Amino acid sequence: MKSLPYFCRGEVIRGFGRGSKELGIPTANFRDSVVENLPGDIGTGIYYGWACVGNADVYKMVMSIGWNPYYKNTKKSMETHVIHTFKEDFYGEILSVVMVGYIRPERSFDSLAEALIAAINSDIEEAKLKLELPENLKLREDNFFTSAPPLVSLATPANGNATSSQTIMNGH
Repeated sequence: MKSLPYFCRGEVIRGFGRGSKELGIPTANFRDSVVENLPGDIGTGIYYGWACVGNADVYKMVMSIGWNPYYKNTKKSMETHVIHTFKEDFYGEILSVVMVGYIRPERSFDSLAEALIAAINSDIEEAKLKLELPENLKLREDNFFTSAPPLVSLATPANGNATSSQTIMNGH
């Protein structure tokens, strides 16, 4: 995946409402335009990296990109679980993320309560460990997180070539 690390940001929108309610693992969802502008070499699966809501602190995150086979979605999504407890929802805020690495492919599960939640928790633990590596830790301090978020969705791969027609800045 030549496009990693991949920097993107966009407005947090309401998703399917399953992350918090059914799984106990809240997720933040991007608009379709952010998902549609992913580079071709970033396939479906589970990724880890860093995330920031607005201009607040930067936290570890895991992200699912794909169709969520368990739920048989017909629309590809990017669902980010920020590894932090927030006091309230942040719909409408700008979420900035850097996808640092890949954990595993998407897969379907036989049960919601057991296998899927166990896999997500395992992904979270793997992300926490990998993000402590020096080469990954340095991305937490990237100037991408301290620059003012734009008012429109932005997606920029590691090579710096913006992929959105409404780009305000190159994100890195």
